[in-house]
Amino acid sequence: VQLVESGGGWVQPGGSLRLSCLASGFTFSSTTMSWVRQVPGKGREWLSVIYDDGSTSYADTVKGRFTISRDNAKSTLYLQMNSLKAEDTAVYSCGLGFATMGGPYRGQGTQVTVSS
Repeated sequence: VQLVESGGGWVQPGGSLRLSCLASGFTFSSTTMSWVRQVPGKGREWLSVIYDDGSTSYADTVKGRFTISRDNAKSTLYLQMNSLKAEDTAVYSCGLGFATMGGPYRGQGTQVTVSS
């Protein structure tokens, strides 16, 4: 299993970013996938899940602002983030299922910094 996130960076409050997670080593199309984030010194926060049938669910903190999607042909998971706030600053990772397992089942993450 390998998960590689990209697309992070610096953005001003109110801006947008799209994160990508390239997956390999398993049958992506039939696997539930999630995005999570973590701020140093704080716990990991689950953000969103997408099931193999394309149905989705979101944490209240990002509902209406973030959109999870997947491209099974490209084995890639996405997170479109709009209306970003300073409190969205974190390392964002993708993972299998609800991304509770570590090791290869959750990526190393990509840093997102929201500031003016």
